[in-house]
Amino acid sequence: MELLNDRLSTAARSSVPVAVRARSRSAETAAQIKELILVEGLRPGDAMPTESELCASLGVSRSSLREAMRTLSTLGIVEVRHGHGTYVGEMSLDALVETLVFRGALQPGDDLRALREIIEIRQALDVAMADRVTAAIAKTENPELWALVGEMVDLAATGSRFAQQDRLFHTTLLARIDNSIMGPLVGAFWDVHTAVMPRLGVSLPADLVQTARAHEEMLQAAEAGDVEKYRAAVERHYQPLVRALDQHRT
Repeated sequence: MELLNDRLSTAARSSVPVAVRARSRSAETAAQIKELILVEGLRPGDAMPTESELCASLGVSRSSLREAMRTLSTLGIVEVRHGHGTYVGEMSLDALVETLVFRGALQPGDDLRALREIIEIRQALDVAMADRVTAAIAKTENPELWALVGEMVDLAATGSRFAQQDRLFHTTLLARIDNSIMGPLVGAFWDVHTAVMPRLGVSLPADLVQTARAHEEMLQAAEAGDVEKYRAAVERHYQPLVRALDQHRT
């Protein structure tokens, strides 16, 4: 019976394409590497064991290890510095941004559904963090945020765009809450929607003044600790974007 089971197991393995088995081994090796990073308490920028050491400790071949490293490098989990070794990556959200930008460009649909969904996510994140933001900002002075608001208002008055100030305003505001992921995540979705819009032929909102003033209202409400006014300002902030999509569709 044991011999029969061995033969059946061998037959089952042989029926799986070589490429599929290779991908499976690579995925298992990638999981082992991630586990090693966690167990060893390695931090971004720390050096990883050498290729030989990893092959020996994980019990994998060099080909499986290299394939796994390529995958993890693409995700930003590890960073391969040629001539210097491999290090724990900075875990940026660049890969997420690239994937979502590509998805948005490929699947616009007649009603620009992908782009609308991205903007909905941005707005939902801002609204969801309203309580946290107002609690963190209330009764504080924020000269750097007010400087950004001033720049946006001035630029909008001349019909000029203020993309850099807009992104920095949101990420700086959310950096004040006790959540290290939210700021970069919001920044990532901001990058996605601003990259997808021109790819789909959607122009930036014409009513830039409302958008600029909405940032001012958001900051005023946050410093006053007024959650409802903050949420209302967030909604006014996104109205021009929604109108721009509606005009493009029609």
